[in-house]
Amino acid sequence: MSGFKNFILKGNLIEIATGLIMALAFASVVTTFTEWLTGLLPDTGSAYFSTKEQSFGAFLNAVIAFLIMAAVVYFFIVLPYTKAKGRFFPADDEGTPADVALLEEIRDLLKARNGAV
Repeated sequence: MSGFKNFILKGNLIEIATGLIMALAFASVVTTFTEWLTGLLPDTGSAYFSTKEQSFGAFLNAVIAFLIMAAVVYFFIVLPYTKAKGRFFPADDEGTPADVALLEEIRDLLKARNGAV
């Protein structure tokens, strides 16, 4: 069971799934926006283009649906995920990582060398 918990909480599975959900929801916003923009073009007599009001209404509907989807994803996926991740895998405060400590040491040596010259 701990392997499954590590897979779900430590990996990027939730982040990738959340990103995919939000990207698909945003795609409908972009699609309806471009349909609305093409509806603003002069009428060519084609039955493909809908009226401006219908296109703008569809665009507003897509924006509202996107905002509702974003709220649902945030409150029902992101918040519980971050709380569970913090509970099961608390952040280790070990100080500075080795590579950052090495870079700081190099910086200090360069400052000392430039100050002495």
